[in-house]
Amino acid sequence: MRDISDCFVEWLSRHSIFITQHQVSIFDQYFKELITWNENLNLTSITDRTQVYEKHFFDSLSISLFAPLTKLLKLVDIGSGAGFPSIPLKIVYPQLQITIVDSLKKRIHFLEHLIEKLQLKGVTLIHGRAEDVARDHAHRERYDIATARAVAKLNVLTELCLPFVKVGGIFIAMKGPSVFDEIDEAARGVEILGGSRPITHRLSLPNDNSERHVLFYSKVKSSSSQFPRKAGTPAKTPLK
Repeated sequence: MRDISDCFVEWLSRHSIFITQHQVSIFDQYFKELITWNENLNLTSITDRTQVYEKHFFDSLSISLFAPLTKLLKLVDIGSGAGFPSIPLKIVYPQLQITIVDSLKKRIHFLEHLIEKLQLKGVTLIHGRAEDVARDHAHRERYDIATARAVAKLNVLTELCLPFVKVGGIFIAMKGPSVFDEIDEAARGVEILGGSRPITHRLSLPNDNSERHVLFYSKVKSSSSQFPRKAGTPAKTPLK
C-alpha cells in the first residue's frame, strides 16, 4: 500500500503544486508533533494519519488552488488552533510572512514548539482576541490576506477578519458544503466592513470527496473605526 505522503504529493501535483522531499519530511514531522501534543491538549479530533493529511494538510492548502501565493505576501490567520491553514501554507510557500492570532495560550505554546521544531522563519504568534488585535495600529489593515478555518459562521467571521485586511487585499473564508445561507446572512456585514461580494470556489477532497468552498472577499474600502466591536460582541450580535 502506498504511503499517504506519496498520495499527498500526487494530490498536490494534480493542481500543479510541486513540493520537495524536504517539504514532505516537514509535513511528516508536523504530523508527529500534532499527534504527540494532542494527547494532552485536544488540538484536533482527527488523528488518523490519512485523514490528517487530507482534512488538515491538503484542505489548508486548498487556498492556493485559487490564489497565487508565490509572491511575498503578509497573511494573518485568525483562530489558527493547531496551525491550520497557515502552517501548511508556510511550509509550501516559505516566502509568506505569517501572523497567527489565537486566544488560547496553550495553543500558542504548541505553535511556538512547532515552529522551532520545523525550523520555520517569518512566523509571528499573537496571543489575544481578534477583536482586540485588530484595533492595534500595527495590525489593522496591514495584511494582504486574512483567513480563518472552522472558527465561526461567516456573519461573525467577517467582523473578526476584514479589519485586518488592507484595501486591495482579500479575506479568504474556508467553509464546508452548507455555505450559501451563511453568505446571505453575512452580506450586509461584509458591506459595512468594506468587503465585496464573494467569489466562491468549490472543490472536493481527493480521498473521501467531501465538499469544500473557498470564499474570496476583496477589501474595497477601509473598515470603520467602530469595528470590530469589543471582544465577544460579534458572536453574540452579528452585524445585520
